[in-house]
Amino acid sequence: MDQKNQTIAFYFILKGISDVSVFQVLVFFLVLLIYLITLGGHLTILLLVFSDSELHTPMYFFLCNLSIVDLSSTTVTLHKFLSMSVTGNDTISFTACMVQMWIFSWLSGNELIILTAMSYDRYVAICNPLHYMVVMNDRVCAALASFCWAFSFLQILPSMVILVGFTCYTSHVIDHFFCDIMPLIDLTCSDTSILQLLIFTEGVLLSTFTPFLLTFVSYVFIISAILRIQSIRGRSKAFNTCSSHLTVVGLHYFSLVCQYLTPIGTFKSSKLLSLFNTAVVPMLNPIVYSLKNKDVKSAIQRKQRLFSARF
Repeated sequence: MDQKNQTIAFYFILKGISDVSVFQVLVFFLVLLIYLITLGGHLTILLLVFSDSELHTPMYFFLCNLSIVDLSSTTVTLHKFLSMSVTGNDTISFTACMVQMWIFSWLSGNELIILTAMSYDRYVAICNPLHYMVVMNDRVCAALASFCWAFSFLQILPSMVILVGFTCYTSHVIDHFFCDIMPLIDLTCSDTSILQLLIFTEGVLLSTFTPFLLTFVSYVFIISAILRIQSIRGRSKAFNTCSSHLTVVGLHYFSLVCQYLTPIGTFKSSKLLSLFNTAVVPMLNPIVYSLKNKDVKSAIQRKQRLFSARF
């Protein structure tokens, strides 16, 4: 590598989503709208669960954790893009970039593990309904949630420590709208062989494939149990208890497959997929749970009646 093309990074420049000024304005308002809908949807879910005693169940406890992850990951990835669209300041310090990437990587891994815990919850509810509240008691739910947050944090730690140690980069310009790990690897002039091995073993196998496999196995047992139910009404009721979660799982893994099957070096074609994964999917999660879940719809109706009675 030519030494004159190498630089020590004290800051980075984020290129954003589009280089065309007209499109930049349109994208800004679209992303702002998506973020506001996401914020409103997840806050509604959180307020409903905390205020409605009928939603104080393990399923909605994990849904609250998922909403917190979605709110946090959307905010950490979109706040800089929205800020630089308004102020025109597209620079981000090295420290801020590393923090943004670290938090996003942590939350992304956590989301898949929480979805896996939710699939286990649905497995117990359908395959062992008589002992559901005994198996999924408050202590077990708290332990599972704590494991999800702690494991995802520790899992990403080695990769982040290595990446933070890289100071040599071929350019300050990141062709993305936030600090993601793969564009930074593409820019660094340091040896990334160990880091890429860690990303594959931890990020792909441990943090993505393993949760997918566990979720898949859970749904094999769930579908098998549903098919053994004699009545059509019973089958429909059992399927409805997990349809929202299954839809959200499908959205997440579909977006991940579309985004990360893009070869390294073709980030321009993957930025829209990244935007879909980091902004659109979190926006759709509360919509799916609101439209496909009778308990949530009933809770919304109860709050509406209570509001109408007061005013």
